[in-house]
Amino acid sequence: MEKNNQTSEGSYENPWTYQGTTFTSNDINSFFGYVYRITNLQSGKQYIGRKYFWSKRKPRGGKRRVTSESDWKKYYGSSDELKADRKLLGNDLFKREILSLHTTLGKVNYAETKELFLKGVLTESMEDGSPLYYNNNILGRYYKKDYFGKRSDQGASKEAQTD
Repeated sequence: MEKNNQTSEGSYENPWTYQGTTFTSNDINSFFGYVYRITNLQSGKQYIGRKYFWSKRKPRGGKRRVTSESDWKKYYGSSDELKADRKLLGNDLFKREILSLHTTLGKVNYAETKELFLKGVLTESMEDGSPLYYNNNILGRYYKKDYFGKRSDQGASKEAQTD
């Protein structure tokens, strides 16, 4: 039996799920993008990110931007560590879930940032002490290297400790 990567109904390899159901192009409706979680089924390590359903491109020689469906069906996140694990293990060992759907770019970006902080992607660890998340930073401003494995009061300024 042949794998059907893309049909008019929108089926594709290792599909995204939303509330336990496969999410297809037919489900996009008026949504602009989504916040997602990718889970390594072997180790349990996770990645949280966001993706837009639409991309705007200016065709060569064209004067206007053209809106078209993005590569969201094939997307597996931007983490280099996650990409390396996917190459090593194969895509079938990764679960892709849509956590929330949003109608504007601003709402997608806000929801992703909120989720990253609420889940503690820079600080949470697995039972063996290794990081629970592939995420290395939030907004390019807060980095795992500055927070992972450190108590919340380490790094507080002298003034803050004496107040």
